[in-house]
Amino acid sequence: MAKTAVELLKKYSGTDLADLCDAAEDGIRAGGGFGWLTPPTREVMEAYWKGVLLVPERRLFVGRLDNTIVGSAQLLRPGKNNEAQAHWATMTTHFVAPWARGHGLAKAILVAVEEAAREIGAQVLNLDVRESQEAAIQLYQSLGYVHWGTHPHYAKVQGKSVAGLFFYKDLV
Repeated sequence: MAKTAVELLKKYSGTDLADLCDAAEDGIRAGGGFGWLTPPTREVMEAYWKGVLLVPERRLFVGRLDNTIVGSAQLLRPGKNNEAQAHWATMTTHFVAPWARGHGLAKAILVAVEEAAREIGAQVLNLDVRESQEAAIQLYQSLGYVHWGTHPHYAKVQGKSVAGLFFYKDLV
């Protein structure tokens, strides 16, 4: 039986960065993307993930399968200058590599992000997703996320508009 774990990653060690890049590239190729339609160069991908750990308002959660990073999500807090929106946080880059799905990691990562959001005082967690990511949408809805809006031109994929769905969840 495969061993799974979710953790807040504060620094890369061993093969963590390479594993995260590999998983992200596979997720992008499978249509997960978080903005990218095709994987960028490895140099760009590594710079992106290194940069995530440098931003104080971001927390990177990773899912591991047999000690290998296979997915992630980021918890974003509004900047300290944004008092009006200090009561909410956003989850972004939530994905699990296609070959590592089916072990409950997408849900486990999401639950860890929700718990961390509560710990920092967030009362609401926001997220958005392409309408084509049906499994993710089903997961979010099953955990009580409310679909509050649709942007018909959220993304362009192969020259065609893809709608984006916006969700929130009350954490209190």
